[in-house]
Parts: sequence; C-alpha cells; structure tokens
Amino acid sequence: MSTAIARVLDPTRAGRAMVGVLAIMLFMTLLAAAAGIGAGRGAAALGARLSGRATVQLTDADPVARTAAAARALAALRSSSAVTSARAVPRAELEKLVAPWLGSAADDPDLPMPELIDLELAPGDDALATARAVLRRAAPSAVIDSHGAAVAPLARLLRVAAVVAAAAAALMVAASAAVVVLAARAGLEAHRATIAVIHGLGATDIQVAGLFQRRVARDAATAALVATASAGAATALLVRPFAAGSGALGDAVALGAQGWGVLAALPFAFVGFAALVARRTVTHALARTL
Repeated sequence: MSTAIARVLDPTRAGRAMVGVLAIMLFMTLLAAAAGIGAGRGAAALGARLSGRATVQLTDADPVARTAAAARALAALRSSSAVTSARAVPRAELEKLVAPWLGSAADDPDLPMPELIDLELAPGDDALATARAVLRRAAPSAVIDSHGAAVAPLARLLRVAAVVAAAAAALMVAASAAVVVLAARAGLEAHRATIAVIHGLGATDIQVAGLFQRRVARDAATAALVATASAGAATALLVRPFAAGSGALGDAVALGAQGWGVLAALPFAFVGFAALVARRTVTHALARTL
C-alpha cells in the first residue's frame, strides 16, 4: 500500500489523546504491579524469617526462682533437637526495649524484668510443639511465643494486598484494551469512505488493519516511554525509603532483580498487546461491515 494512503488513514496529529490515556493506564499498571511484587515478597520474607523464631518468657515474682527457672529452661532447650539455637536475652537489651515507654526508669536496677530466651527452631512443623513439651518439664511457668504466629495477620494482610494490586493491574490492562478498541472503531468510522475506496483499489482487510495496528503501536510505544520513566522514578522514590526503614526485611520488601525485570518487561508487553487488540478489532469490524 502506498505511503500516501497510509498517511490518509494514519495522520500524525490524530490519536494524541489516546497517548495520554494509555500513558496514565500504563503508569497505574506499573505502580500496581510494583506494589503487588513488594507486598508478595514481604509476605514471603515474613514467613521465611520468622516462622522458625520464638521467645520464651519467665515472669515468676521471685527473682531467684525466676533466674533458676530460666537457667533450667535454657539448658533443656539447648539439649533439645527441636532447637538449633537458644540465647538468654541480657538485661541491657530488655532495658533498651522498654526505654521508649519508661524513659530513664528503664535503667533502675530494682525494676522487675522478665527472663527472656531467644530461640531458633529446627525446621519442621513439630519443632514448636516439641519445644513447648521440653519447657513444660523444665520450667512449667515459662511461656513460649512463636514469632511467626505473632506476625501471621500482617503476612495475610500483605498477601491480600498483593492480590488486590494484581487485580488492579489487570483492570488497568482491561481498561487500556477498551481504549484501544474504541480508538480503532472511531478511526474506522472516520475513514469509512477512504477505506471503501482503497478496498476498491485492491487493498485487503489485513493491509488496512496493519495501518491501524502501526498507528496504535506507535502511540502505545510513546505512552510506554512516558509511563515507564515516570513509574520508574516514582517506584524508586517510594520503595527505597520504605525498604530502608524495614530493618532486616528491607531487602525482601525491595523489588529485587526479578521484580525490576517484570516491571521492565511490562511496557513491551503493553505495546504488543495494544497492537494486537487494534489489529483484531479492525479485522473483525471489516469482516462484518465490508
């Protein structure tokens, strides 16, 4: 098909509004995808890092009895196959933990403090139950708290957030497809007479569809450049401070190489998807009306 006919069906001034709409859609899709990846990685990291951790607490009123019970519990836990590491938490660490609430009173040597033992459990679902059984024999008054159970609601919330973000991204993609369909149909209607003429000159539906596909692909590529640059900057600005303030989970909350790879691939997939939708829309419409 001649270049002149292509310019008639594909004017450079047309479709600028669609570029803006597609850029907004892709920008929101990338942000939703980044949020979903970060939330999913955070949930996985919480489960992996804290499921094997637990804390033993002894709160006997008598300091001597409390210290003796802690020593028995520590020795019993260290000899158990269900525990890979057991460490008595020093009083200085406990004072630092309560200092934000008690202030200078946290350093008072007469302030009663519980005895705490930090545990790392062996792999296996029965490790926590075995550790509890060991404690019941060595120090019946001891209480063991699983870190994984404590953060389970947060992990579930992060998983739900990841699913919601994925659904939002999917909705944005569907909305983008609807925009492309409407633009393609509007273009067909605007150039109906011209298309009828070039059909009479021997052009096929595939050739006409290729012209619309080229226009949509070009507009989608322009939108992808704008959206990718904007979303990349926004994601970097949001993720880095959040990851830096997440302590040991900072590396997990960050997107990681795979996450950034997914985000980098999305604009290319977006352009190809928009071009495919435009081609199918035009060929289907031409087959029905011409």
